[in-house]
Amino acid sequence: MGSVKEYFSNLGSGIASLVKGMQVTGKEFVTPKITEEYPDNRDNLPVADRFRAILTLKYDDQGDHKCIACGTCERVCPNNTISLDIKTVETWDGKKKKKLDKYHYDLGSCTFCQLCVTSCPTDALEFSNDFEQALYTRSKLVKLLNYLPEKPEPQPTPEQIEKMKAEKEAKIAAAKAAAEAKKAAAAGAAATPAAPAAQAPAADDAAAKALAAAKGDPEKEAKIRAALEKAAALKAKREAEKNAGAAN
Repeated sequence: MGSVKEYFSNLGSGIASLVKGMQVTGKEFVTPKITEEYPDNRDNLPVADRFRAILTLKYDDQGDHKCIACGTCERVCPNNTISLDIKTVETWDGKKKKKLDKYHYDLGSCTFCQLCVTSCPTDALEFSNDFEQALYTRSKLVKLLNYLPEKPEPQPTPEQIEKMKAEKEAKIAAAKAAAEAKKAAAAGAAATPAAPAAQAPAADDAAAKALAAAKGDPEKEAKIRAALEKAAALKAKREAEKNAGAAN
């Protein structure tokens, strides 16, 4: 009697266990599949936006990038994955600046730490999620990120050329005004009192031209006025010394 009771008890436990297992199996039948049929679904394969596959240099629609060749990414890289070739160019206004020549990136040694991206001052870098980077040759893992030809320096506009000419003329006029003022002061110290009066109109004309050329630029105008004031003070000092000597 006991064995029959135990038999049916075990039979009931087995059926309950079978039903529980079938419930799990039935649930999996209706659960969306997560297995990807790669590479058959390469065209619409979902890849997380935050996935880091390879470093890239951002290009806009005009084919320009924002890298200023500062070398920050190269310095912060923990294992020398980035190497920059930098050249110095001269701009249209005569200034010199650094410019990117070649941006080398070794994918084989990159740890994808993203320090280069976060430290870039111009936001010129990003990691793409294109994970298909397997190659048969290790040397091909070294990428040239600036794959488009570097564009020449932009030419100045007519307005910039006129502004540069005006600034140059203002500097020349200011220098001439200062020289004339010093010359007038020196002549006034050595000649008769009538001589400085004859020199004054030329100095005044030079000063007026310098101030006219610097009109619209408060900084240059202030420098010219400071130079003229200094020259006038020097002239007054020398005349005072001359008058004191004559009185004695």
